[in-house]
Amino acid sequence: MALPVVLLASPRSFCAGVERAVEIVEHLLDQRGGPIHVRKQIVHNTHVVAGLEARGAVFVDELDEVPDGSTVVFSAHGVSPAVRAEAARRGLDVVDATCPLVMKVHSEARRFLARGDTVVLIGHAGHEEVEGTLGEDPDRIVLVATVEDVARLEVPDPARVSYLTQTTLAVDETTEVVAALRAKFPALRGPASDDICYATTNRQEAVREVAQDADLVLVVGSANSSNSVRLVELARRQGTPAHLIDDASEIRPEWLEGVRVIGVSAGASAPPELVEELITELGAWDVQVRETTKETITFTLPNAVRPR
Repeated sequence: MALPVVLLASPRSFCAGVERAVEIVEHLLDQRGGPIHVRKQIVHNTHVVAGLEARGAVFVDELDEVPDGSTVVFSAHGVSPAVRAEAARRGLDVVDATCPLVMKVHSEARRFLARGDTVVLIGHAGHEEVEGTLGEDPDRIVLVATVEDVARLEVPDPARVSYLTQTTLAVDETTEVVAALRAKFPALRGPASDDICYATTNRQEAVREVAQDADLVLVVGSANSSNSVRLVELARRQGTPAHLIDDASEIRPEWLEGVRVIGVSAGASAPPELVEELITELGAWDVQVRETTKETITFTLPNAVRPR
């Protein structure tokens, strides 16, 4: 059987927010040694978490698992004001790894709430980023995920409604939900710029490009990574079979039967070396990079971990 051609989506793998979050934990481990406690997974990737655990990071679900006075890192997905208040009350040394683009959503939520709006947050229930944003005001921020949710939505004043979105949603589906909100609430106000982050949008556009010419799409990423799951869904909506894998070991031989062209991408929290290992495992005779845009965005590290 002929070895496959790989269409390699670009951009792929780590985004600036993920790189910053991982670097924060790595710098803290270098500077202070372990254990360094991290609330929730620093980013949604099993390999990243396992690698940091091996170096002395301790991942916890809630702050009551962190000893008083210890260093704790808030994950890239952000936290609610209640979590920040609890950390302050406990005297924890907080290093905030929240992605700046998630911070932007929190800031917008506070601005909309301050002018008396009901804030409609488009996102997935239970996701850490969503939980953090809802925590800005659980009584006045309401969560919707679908057009059907919008149809059922009731608010105190239809003339005072704003919307925000989780940063890792599918662009196409989110556009439909926003359109439904505008139809129901003509005075709807939204953020000055899209909340879906540049990295999510760019990776979706790159996967769209490779999926149209591929027999199969493989996306490297963990099952709890929202942006990785969205890439698989997008490829399937294009009519191309697609699968999410944590690494090359999860490839099933039956997926490759009759396949000659494989599209490959990776979610924003997946390390780039996992993509390299996947390509090696596939034994591709030809790897063609399909670049839809260049990413040049970087985020500075917080003062607590900058080299002195």
